[in-house]
Amino acid sequence: MELISTAAIAVGSVIATKALEKTGEKVGEALWNKTDKFLVTLKKHSPHTITAIEKAQQQPLDYGKASLEVENAAQSNPEIARAIHELVNAASSESNAKFGEFLKQIAENLKSHPQQISNINYQKLAEEIKNVFQNSTFNGPVTFQ
Repeated sequence: MELISTAAIAVGSVIATKALEKTGEKVGEALWNKTDKFLVTLKKHSPHTITAIEKAQQQPLDYGKASLEVENAAQSNPEIARAIHELVNAASSESNAKFGEFLKQIAENLKSHPQQISNINYQKLAEEIKNVFQNSTFNGPVTFQ
């Protein structure tokens, strides 16, 4: 998986985790811990990116820009790259069905935004985020409202 795709999944995972937290939903402890580790690690290198990600529930986030900033941070800092990969692995294993739905919404959001940075193919990026959860098995009750 390309680093930009991995960075986008990491950003989406943080936002989805925070969104579920606000609704009272629970995510797995591994995902929760990896999200916190990622945020602490990235905050050392790029505090403005963390601020934007944390405010995503109140203000629209440019996912492409945030993903690019996270990718650049990972390229310059192996600790951040490691935290990203751990977060993506935890996100791939997450069993909360609503978490997967949040990530799919983020993928759709990426598809609908016009390209602002020429080296990011948002369509491909959104598809890769969606593919992370396409073959996932969720082991919990599913309710439709």
